Amino acid sequence: MSKYPFRADHVGSLLRTEKVKTSRELWKQGKLSAKELREIENEGIAETVKKLEATGMQAITDGEFRRDYFHLDFLRELDGVSVTGGIEANPNAKAAEDGFTPPSCSVTGKLKHVKDIQVDDYKYLKSVASKTPKVSIPSPTMVHFRGGRKSIDITSYPDMDEFFADLAAAYREEIDQLYQAGLRYLQMDDTNLAYLCDPKMRAAAKERGEDPDELPRTYAELINSVIDDRPDDLSVCIHLCRGNYRSTWFAEGGYEPVAEILFKEINVDGYFLEYDDERSGDFAPLRFVPEHKRVVLGIVSSKIAALEDQAELEKRINEAGQYMSLENMCVSPQCGFSSTHHGNDLTHDDQWRKLELVVNTARSVWGEA
Repeated sequence: MSKYPFRADHVGSLLRTEKVKTSRELWKQGKLSAKELREIENEGIAETVKKLEATGMQAITDGEFRRDYFHLDFLRELDGVSVTGGIEANPNAKAAEDGFTPPSCSVTGKLKHVKDIQVDDYKYLKSVASKTPKVSIPSPTMVHFRGGRKSIDITSYPDMDEFFADLAAAYREEIDQLYQAGLRYLQMDDTNLAYLCDPKMRAAAKERGEDPDELPRTYAELINSVIDDRPDDLSVCIHLCRGNYRSTWFAEGGYEPVAEILFKEINVDGYFLEYDDERSGDFAPLRFVPEHKRVVLGIVSSKIAALEDQAELEKRINEAGQYMSLENMCVSPQCGFSSTHHGNDLTHDDQWRKLELVVNTARSVWGEA
């Protein structure tokens, strides 16, 4: 079994420091150079890594401090990807029905990996972390799901097989560069497999001409084509998310519609699963998890300030143990604390207390974090 994920783990994004937030706005306004911004980000990351390690966490990220959005900042660096729409369209949205329109990716040319995207960021993280550095990148499915065939330039890709092949090749190049730089723990963030658990989003996929029953298999093949030839000492996990913009959400529904393909056909080492409220359904889909894979139960909410009761968390872990081995489970928050630069509706102190609770729960259940 893979070395990672850890018993106590976290998804990746953390609330930005105030200085990082204000400096990023100044940079957007042209009042701060990219070099000056990076130095301020370095300072904020170094400070935050110390606090993260103080909670007892073994997996260390840079909090995604250098990104505006968990996915777009990465994807737009691939040649051939364009970003349209705006998350600012309804900044006060509290639910999907409020008319919130997230940005979407479209493919306007041939997909290519033309430069390292996360390598320098990883190298800096590695230089300031004393525990295991982890990098989170968006799943390659994020280039396809929202727009489907209609969002992919027909001239560049008359054949969808070629599209998926080029997309996978671009991802493999980035991951190889990260590995050469020393990365051994990679996470891919995927909203789309979770969205395919939602009846409304499945219906929307049908309207776009996609088959919601076939898409999970298509995505499994895409992800596997990215990671199947990875080195033995590179652990890859996938995180499923139903939306996490400013403590809001966009999808609901248990994992049953995708569970068998998700757990049996995607060749990752572990799964970070949302299980913080009733939107995620019950633990029954975990019956499909093979014995050699781990599941990280996201039972601590990153959306709300209220601190969960540890005894209740332990009870839920034992409930999940009815469907898979307790020895193959871990615990984490259900998502990051700041999937976009805005951050969720809680304080830095709330965030650190939540992460400490995750560590304490893991130590209580398994005797280790």
